[in-house]
Amino acid sequence: MPHRRGARRDHGSRGRGRHGDRHDADAAVILYGWHTVIAALTNPARRIRKILVTENALRRLADDGLVLPIEPDLVRPDAIAARLSPDAVHQGILAEADPLPMPALTDLGAAGIVLVLDQITDPHNVGAIMRSAAAFAVSAIVITARHSPEATGVLAKSASGALELVPIVSVQNLARGLAELKEHGFLIVGLDSGGADDLAAMPLRSPLALVLGAEGKGLRQGTRAICDRLARLDLPGAIKSLNVSNAAALALYVASRALGSS
Repeated sequence: MPHRRGARRDHGSRGRGRHGDRHDADAAVILYGWHTVIAALTNPARRIRKILVTENALRRLADDGLVLPIEPDLVRPDAIAARLSPDAVHQGILAEADPLPMPALTDLGAAGIVLVLDQITDPHNVGAIMRSAAAFAVSAIVITARHSPEATGVLAKSASGALELVPIVSVQNLARGLAELKEHGFLIVGLDSGGADDLAAMPLRSPLALVLGAEGKGLRQGTRAICDRLARLDLPGAIKSLNVSNAAALALYVASRALGSS
């Protein structure tokens, strides 16, 4: 029978349950919000440990004909809110789950587009980037093992289900990871506001790795040095720079069109 239970507060970006992180393979991933949790429940690769659900959310699950993999704990909304940051919108549902299996760089096929994130630490930005990556059928997102947010909590909510669709690959050293992608035939293009070429005018080919740096800092010097090309996004308006998640969406649009016409 569903029951109520208290639990610790989880702020999403400060936990230790990184997507597939081998250092914390037993740590639970916290997923909340309707689209995020439903995507996890319908992902055969995701093992669910626990589900907290309110009466209204449970009724909605039944109306949608969703069969839960385990018996949920029926709780009041404030019991879910107590696990999250004050501004979190949980919509009456939270799940604890195992991290998804994480592929290695060598598992990536030599086709399509891979996104590489150079120490982008804001979970909202990474989650939004994941949504764009899912929309443009990106093969994988490569992150650094350190200086990257865990694939749980805020990031998962911001990704709105994309966490279940786009594999994340974690590398200890980004320069070595990019070198490995080069060995597998990837063209490495770093996005940089001072890049010599406009991405839209640049000849692109598959497989392609687009590298994005953190807001403010941009690409690190070692990352810039290993890129085959540095490209800018030419914008017609007075503002010449975009939030990194918006830049990722625009770059994916430009690259997808270029690869589709090549």
